Amino acid sequence: MRIRHILLKEKYQAEDVLRLLKAGGDFAELAKKWSQCPSARDGGDLGEIQGKKLDEDFSAAAEALPMGGVSGVVRTRFGYHLIRRDS
Repeated sequence: MRIRHILLKEKYQAEDVLRLLKAGGDFAELAKKWSQCPSARDGGDLGEIQGKKLDEDFSAAAEALPMGGVSGVVRTRFGYHLIRRDS
């Protein structure tokens, strides 16, 4: 499974970016602009995640998404994520 994400420190920030996504914003461009993860420079691309040790809540949300789907706000110990499943 290949995924992208946008990591934010505050829930309200994640909700604001989610609104931008729902209004037709490009996930990769919003990740580059807003994400606080080093993956931001790659549009939030985390690559293939099979076999990688990830936060349980993050993994569960990513696995539940259909191809091309975007999650709601997902909280982990790292902050608040928006996740998109690319494959």
